Amino acid sequence: MFATMKTKVAYNVLILLLVYFTKSSAEKKDLTGKMFTFPVESNTAHVVLVPPTQIRTLTAVTVCLRFFSDLTSRAQPLFSLATRANSDNAFLIFKETKKNYNIWVNGIYVTFKAMEDIPNQWNSACATWDSKTGLAQLWVNGKPSARKGLSRGGTISQEVSIVLGQDQDSFGGGFDTSSSFLGMLTDVHMWDSVISYSELASYMNRIPLTHNGTVINWNSLEFTYNGYVIAEDQMSGMI
Repeated sequence: MFATMKTKVAYNVLILLLVYFTKSSAEKKDLTGKMFTFPVESNTAHVVLVPPTQIRTLTAVTVCLRFFSDLTSRAQPLFSLATRANSDNAFLIFKETKKNYNIWVNGIYVTFKAMEDIPNQWNSACATWDSKTGLAQLWVNGKPSARKGLSRGGTISQEVSIVLGQDQDSFGGGFDTSSSFLGMLTDVHMWDSVISYSELASYMNRIPLTHNGTVINWNSLEFTYNGYVIAEDQMSGMI
C-alpha cells in the first residue's frame, strides 16, 4: 500500500511538472484578436516575448501596443526591455499617474505629460527613439507628444530580455508587485527603426500595417508566460 501511495505521489508530481513546463515552454502563435490579461497585482505574473533572431545592437526603436486598465493610483509598466549591459530600463515604457509617461533608454528617461489615455477603455500607445538624433516621442490614442532628447548616440546592445506585465530591475527578473501591470495588453509590435508617420497613424486607427514588427510581431509571436496570466479573445474582456 505504501508503495502504491508513493507511486501516486510521484505520478501527481510528474503531472504538475508537465503542466508547468507546457505552460512555460515557448509557443509561437498568431495572436490576432487575442490579449494577455493580468488579473491581479503580483511579482510573478509576466510574459516573455522572444524575437525571431537575437538582437545584438539597436540604434532605433518603435514599440506600439494597446492596453486596458482601471489602475490610476500608481504607476505601471507597459513594455520592459532589459539587456545584459543595462539590466534594467534599456528600453522601458512606464505609465505614471495623471496621464504622464516615461520613456527610458539605457537607464535615462524623459517624461511626456498630459497624454490623453482613458481608464476602462482600450488605449493605443506608440513610443519611438532614434539614436542618431536622440529624439524620443510618444503617441497615445492618435495624439503625438512633443519630441524630447534622450541618449543621443547611444545603442541598446547585447542579449535582450523583453517582458510584459512587469518592470525588470534585473535581466529577466527583479519584479515588484507595486510596479506590476494590472489589466489587458494586446497588439504588441516592436521595430528596429522609427516607423513612418503613415504607419503610426495606421496602427492608431486599427488599419492593417504594411509591415508588422521586425523584432516583435503580434501576428507571429513566440512567447512564454508565467504566473497568473490568461491569453484570451479580446472580446471576452468587453462583455
